[in-house]
Formats: sequence, structure tokens, C-alpha cells
Amino acid sequence: MQKENRIILPTEFWHFLFAKLFYTLGMRMVSTIVIYQTFKLASTFMVGVVGLTEFLPAVFTAIYAGQYIDKNDKKKILNTAYFSYFLCAILLAVVSNNYFGLANKSILSFILFAVFASGIIRSFGSPAANSMIPAIVPKKDLQKAISLNSSVYLSSSIIGHATGGLLIAFIGISNAYIVAAVLLLFAFIFSTKLTAKPPTNIIKEPIIESIKQGFSFVWKTKPLLGVISLDLFAVLFGGAVAFIPEIAETVLHTGPIGYGFLNAAMDIGALISVLLFLWFPMKKKQGLKMLLAVAGFGFFIIVFGFSKIYWISFVALALAGVCDGLSVVVRGMISQLFTPDELRGRVSSINSIFINSSNELGQFESGFTSKVMGTLPAIIFGGAMSILVVVGTWFKFPDLKKIEY
Repeated sequence: MQKENRIILPTEFWHFLFAKLFYTLGMRMVSTIVIYQTFKLASTFMVGVVGLTEFLPAVFTAIYAGQYIDKNDKKKILNTAYFSYFLCAILLAVVSNNYFGLANKSILSFILFAVFASGIIRSFGSPAANSMIPAIVPKKDLQKAISLNSSVYLSSSIIGHATGGLLIAFIGISNAYIVAAVLLLFAFIFSTKLTAKPPTNIIKEPIIESIKQGFSFVWKTKPLLGVISLDLFAVLFGGAVAFIPEIAETVLHTGPIGYGFLNAAMDIGALISVLLFLWFPMKKKQGLKMLLAVAGFGFFIIVFGFSKIYWISFVALALAGVCDGLSVVVRGMISQLFTPDELRGRVSSINSIFINSSNELGQFESGFTSKVMGTLPAIIFGGAMSILVVVGTWFKFPDLKKIEY
């Protein structure tokens, strides 16, 4: 029995994980620094604009990226994405250096350019990485591999967020970007160790037809459509990232270090959740548990909105992360189990459009609602809307709560 519980995965998968580890560390550091720097240079609303700037290219490019990933070598795509993100971090480090004496508006312009570029990069990189896992790991070990992948992503995300705040405090914004750039370079080096991942089933067809196939498959596969819709609207309304710098400074009265750990709180909770289900997999009623978890996410965002005490705010975000982690595990398994190999790139891109990009669109929604109704009411409104999304999904996709695997 002990041998059955051991996790023995191919060496190539560990190279993949190390690349993911360093990439996520660097990426999260960059995003943490960008949000903090933007708030300091401008406002919470401008933080929202930054989110929109990343969302728009990510969405429109991802429509094409999926079919491109399915028709080309995924390794080359991943290598290019990781190295390009490294270049973005270098650019941010240079323009943020006081030596050049750039005006705040100029720095913001470069930030928007780098964020816009990162949206394009991510629309290719994330789906390429996600679609590679089934080509590296045997099907019998797929659930373990997905859980490990999520664990590495979340743990490095936590460290990246927290370390970003520490680096801002101790070595300054420009040097913090340099540290992130070094980590992204390591990610690129590990990604070059992967073997080529050419397309498994090349069929010549018009690009538009190829893209339509991906959307048609998701539309007809109700479990996929349900989980994508649920996450899109729950994160769109309930995302709290844009609020954290202002809450940390004006409500909780903490500096960049406190901000960094608060920014990492949700990922800490999500990691706990993913690790728990790695060793104690859910055996039944996964769909129902996912719906309840998303409702819990909305509830704890509301608690965060009411809190005036740092540790309560931290715990509320961490518990929201626990709920989000559970939904991530179920979502990932549904996506992998229901998607055929020849459509993985396109389906992963659609996931990227509606799930990953919902964070940036949610960041803009947060900045907008903060300006319209005030920061605290906007947070509470977002949490309440996430709960309403679960109620709507419950009735719109009644089979979702019955899913078991």
C-alpha cells in the first residue's frame, strides 16, 4: 500500500515544475511590485486600469493562441514566453531606477506597456504549460501531477507575493524587479531542458474553423462551461487584489512588508487546500463541494471588507484562498478529464480567457467600483455578488453539483 501512495513521476515533469516554480516566483513578485508601485504613483483606480491593460491583450490574443499551441511545438512556445517575461522585468527595473529620473507619468506609461506585453505573453505561456502535463505524465498519475502543479504554483505564488513586499521595503522597487528578472531567467533555463512537444494530430484547416472548434467544444460540454462561467463571474466580482494596497495603508496602517504578506494570504489558504487534497483526495460530490467553496469565497471576501484589524483581514483572505484552492482542484480535473488531446491548447486558452484573465478584469472592476462607491462598500458588494453567482450557477447548470470522478 505504501508503494501505491508514493509519487513517482518522470524526470521531465520535475524540470517542468522547477520552470513553473521560478516563473511563478518571478511573475508574482513583478505583479506585487507593479500593483504597489502603481498605487503609490497614482491611485486604486489606476491599479484597476493596469489590470484592464493586461486583460485586453490576454483575451484577444488567447483566441488565436489556443489553435497556435495545438499546431506547434509547445516547448518552443513556453521557452519564448518565459524569456519574454524576463525582458519585461528588466524593462521595469530600468525605468524604475532613480538614476534615470523619469517622471511619474513616464514610469506609469512604461508599466502599462510592460503589463500589456505580459498579457500577450501569458496568453501563450499558460495554456502551453497546462496542455503539456498530459504529454509528460501517464494518465494514471495525472491527478497527482495536477495537484503537484497546483501546489508548486500556489507555494511559489505565496513566496513571490510576500517576498515582493519584503524586497520593496529593503532594497527598493528597481532592485526588486532585478531579483524577479533573475528568477525568470532560471525559469527559462529549466524550460529548455524539456523535450519537444510537437502537435499530436495535425489537421490542416482554416484558423477561424480551428478556433470555432475549441469554443464549440466548451459550449457543448456543460461541465466545462459551468466551471468556466462560475470562476469567471465569481473572481470578476470577488477579486480583492486591487484593494489590498489601499486597505493595507489606510485601514490596517501597515507598510510594504504587511502589504506583501496580506497579498500572499489567499495563496497561503489555497496552498493548504491543495496540499490537503493531494494527500486526501476528494472521493465524491466534488461538484457540490466546488459550488459551496465558491460561496465560501464570497463570504470571506465580505468579512475582509468589514475588518479593521490586520490579523482578521489576513485570516479572512486566507480562508477565501482555502475555498478557492478547493475549486481549483475540481476545476483542473474536470478540464483535463473532459478535454481530448487535440483540443487541449484551445480549451486551455479558453480557460485562460475566462479564468486567468478574470483576475485582471476583476482588478479593473474593483478599481472602478472603488471610485464609484468607495473601497469598503466595493469589497462587500463584490463578495455578495460572488455568492449570487453561485446561486445562479446552481440553477443554470443543475448537473454541475452532481459531478463525481
